[in-house]
Amino acid sequence: MNANQEYSFFQSVERSFDKAAKFTKWDKGILEQIKACNSVYRMRFPIKRDNGTIEVIEAYRIQHSQHKSPCKGGIRFSDEVNQDEVMALAALMTYKCAIVNVPFGGGKGGIKINPKNYSTYELEKITRRYTAELVKKNFIGPGIDVPAPDYGTGEKEMAWIVDTYASLKPGEIDAAGCVTGKPVTQGGVRGRKEATGLGVFFGIREVCNMPAVMEKLGLTVGMTGKRVVVQGLGNVGYHSAKFFRESGAIIIALAEYEGAIFNPAGLNEEEVFQHRKKTGSILNFPGATNLAKTGDALELDCDILIPAALENVINSDNANQVKAKIVAEAANGPCTPDADDIFLQKGILCVPDMYLNAGGVTVSYFEWLKNLSHVRYGRMEKRFTENMNTKILHQIETLTGKEVEAGERRFIMHGADEQDLVHSGLEETMISATQEIMTVWLSNPEIPDMRTAAYVSAINKVATSYAELGIFP
Repeated sequence: MNANQEYSFFQSVERSFDKAAKFTKWDKGILEQIKACNSVYRMRFPIKRDNGTIEVIEAYRIQHSQHKSPCKGGIRFSDEVNQDEVMALAALMTYKCAIVNVPFGGGKGGIKINPKNYSTYELEKITRRYTAELVKKNFIGPGIDVPAPDYGTGEKEMAWIVDTYASLKPGEIDAAGCVTGKPVTQGGVRGRKEATGLGVFFGIREVCNMPAVMEKLGLTVGMTGKRVVVQGLGNVGYHSAKFFRESGAIIIALAEYEGAIFNPAGLNEEEVFQHRKKTGSILNFPGATNLAKTGDALELDCDILIPAALENVINSDNANQVKAKIVAEAANGPCTPDADDIFLQKGILCVPDMYLNAGGVTVSYFEWLKNLSHVRYGRMEKRFTENMNTKILHQIETLTGKEVEAGERRFIMHGADEQDLVHSGLEETMISATQEIMTVWLSNPEIPDMRTAAYVSAINKVATSYAELGIFP
């Protein structure tokens, strides 16, 4: 990236913000405060490599907004990390949390390294030193700023962070709440892995259950029979495809960087995943047709297109060729502003990433609450519920003289465990957020698209928080 491109990412977020701000009632000063990044921490620290050399590492933690505490946002390990990118991502976290009613301010972190170039021991040293630097400046804590995994990081790095934090804060009983995305054994929550893909499904399912929206797009209500194309078979794409297929949709194409495959009768994501694991490619999958380029999948005739991999894959060059009725942004920033304008002209509904892929931060919120409460979800009520359900079922069978079929019996008697409750909370979150955004959009015919409506919803919530805090008398 050159300097202009780096700056343009934050600028593009500000442009989207300004576009939406015109449809709000708030004073210009409040809007400027919401846009600004409150705190920027840029650090450099040395680590000793395995070969004995010393390397200086560049890293960031940015807190965009403290209208709610703590701040929340992932930490990415990438050699593309720079201050402007982290500022933009922190701002998007503020708006994302507001849209899905998660009571956090926005934050983001980044370490400018390519993790593939470092040993596990070196990555551990970098992660622990980064955490120690955050502790020194009071930039991490369960009530201050709570990181999470992002590009290039995962459960392992989060476990190192919580261990380092706890060792530097002896006796802090809520130390586990200083970071989310941890292994379950370290205070993580069940249901985190599939959260983003499941959130994408819940959001799109709610859109597809809105008769007025479906009529405008020329589609039937519901998920059954919808033809779906998924670009990306990573964690988000895989789980999106899984939940759409299980709901009755037909996955007609899957795309990865090596190419794409097409089968109008439908594909099973797990079978394709295993084929790729075995052969190194999704191409030549039995019963499917290979497409010449991975980008060709984006231009297939379908009902729902789910870009779940890279940024800017749909732009001014190919947006005119998109034939989907709904574009579901599962990845971060897969569609450019130029693509948005073209979709608007073509009558394509683009469901924006800033709320649609909020499943991760929503379930992170549940993990944080679990850490503060020090009790696993379902522990208090699971057996009580099962015992009550068993008694009710027995009474019904006694009164009717009929036995309930074995499969239904198991379903009725089941008491909710942690994963059930996490999925239920995520479903409620995505349904409510979708309805709120649609209400904002439909209440003002001048709002051009769903992305702008999402920003309007976020701005109104953040500004209301500031006003209620009495910061702006």
